[in-house]
Amino acid sequence: MQFSAVSKEINEWSGTVLIAGVLEETNEIQLNSFKTLIKESLLIQRFNQEKFEGKKNQKLSIEILEGQIKRIIFVGLGKAENLLLNDLRKAASIGTRQVLGHEKKLGIFFPWDAFDQSLAAIAVGEAIKLTSIQDLRFKSEPKEKTSIEEVEFIGLGQKAAKLAIAEINPICEGVKFARELVSAPPNFLTPSKLATEAEKLATDYALDLKILDKKDCEDEGMGAYLAVAKGSDLEPKFIHLKYSPKIVKNKIVLIGKGLTFDSGGYNLKVGASQIEKMKYDMGGSAAVLGAARTIAELKPNNIEVNFIVAACENMINGSALHPGDIVKASNGKTIEVNNTDAEGRLTLADALVYACKLEPNAIVDLATLTGACVIALGDEIAGLWTDNDQLSEQLTQAASEAGEGIWRMPMQDSYKSGIKSSIADLQNTGPRAGGSITAALFLKEFVNSSIPWAHIDIAGTCWTEKDRDITPKGATGYGVRMLVNWIKELSFKSN
Repeated sequence: MQFSAVSKEINEWSGTVLIAGVLEETNEIQLNSFKTLIKESLLIQRFNQEKFEGKKNQKLSIEILEGQIKRIIFVGLGKAENLLLNDLRKAASIGTRQVLGHEKKLGIFFPWDAFDQSLAAIAVGEAIKLTSIQDLRFKSEPKEKTSIEEVEFIGLGQKAAKLAIAEINPICEGVKFARELVSAPPNFLTPSKLATEAEKLATDYALDLKILDKKDCEDEGMGAYLAVAKGSDLEPKFIHLKYSPKIVKNKIVLIGKGLTFDSGGYNLKVGASQIEKMKYDMGGSAAVLGAARTIAELKPNNIEVNFIVAACENMINGSALHPGDIVKASNGKTIEVNNTDAEGRLTLADALVYACKLEPNAIVDLATLTGACVIALGDEIAGLWTDNDQLSEQLTQAASEAGEGIWRMPMQDSYKSGIKSSIADLQNTGPRAGGSITAALFLKEFVNSSIPWAHIDIAGTCWTEKDRDITPKGATGYGVRMLVNWIKELSFKSN
């Protein structure tokens, strides 16, 4: 998808379909913009007939008989004083859905000056491209809708356009990559295939890559991670990608849970646990690798970014982890496994220990970790756990700018008693109440207290059962844009 900006007036634009964002309580200045295309009296009449007032998510399509432009899709943005960047995304997505499959070229006319123009253009461009993505890889006879190939921002300043256009496609390609990883069936996206995808990223974008096989992980003492992998005939792959600029002033580690399929092990998933959906239990690794794809192309200054995935399956065979087993993580701590379906935290434990050895300035992990988080926050808001206020503020701001919901949750230290074991250092699950909190407290046991760390539970947000805003039904790619925003801000502050 090609993005560009044109400084022409609307009536001079050469396309046929225009999407226009309209503020509530439409003023004369806004209407003036369309006078050359539609008589003001007719426009007001149509607005009144359809009760179109510019309220959020309202839409109105008007056909034009004369002139170059044949159709204008008006989308409401709400009141100017309440306008958020995410409102632009939603409006652009609503407009895009009206033309998807029919048009190759779009003109976009939004109130760019309501925000920093480049941020507004990035938000709108993201929405158009991400709404348009079609994943037809596994169709025997793909019937692809007409793709939008060209998008022109009308009235956008050239400087802002240049900044925005440089980022839109790299960001969206990272989200697309993450979505495709999550959507891929588990007989296709195995741990080895995930490692192959990492190898391709390393080759295409000159990233450093280290892949630890089973023997390497044994040498590292990764007993928790390897215990989960024992139940599968497929070998585990511990993936470490690194982006490193010439000058490094800051170093961070991103860790993604990488269960390419989670049966639950001997605590087999049944009923409402939706075993058939458990291909998306690697949503955290998809977000991390999607961010790697974007960061490698954007090339931020002064910040080294390490991307880590402990990939494996959680399956059942004669060697599989038993309920009641005791395993030892790479920091020496022993864990009584009272539930084999709480396997993600076992793999993350060894990944966190590995990350701490890199001596970063911060660590962030993303994982589809607990159903309890979904119960608490639903499917549009991820849970955030951290003891570091600065890191919390940074990630919350980065998520807000991306339009990705996130909410800081408590790290209630007294709940740690729920994961104590009488025969080992820890047990891998606590009581039902506060289950997402005890999961975060478990992970905390494997992080050096001197390193700022945050855990983000994306169990609800990595998948959607319906078309939602800029996300078609299925994998959302949640987390990529938040992580990229965070890294960009860290890079900017390091200059």
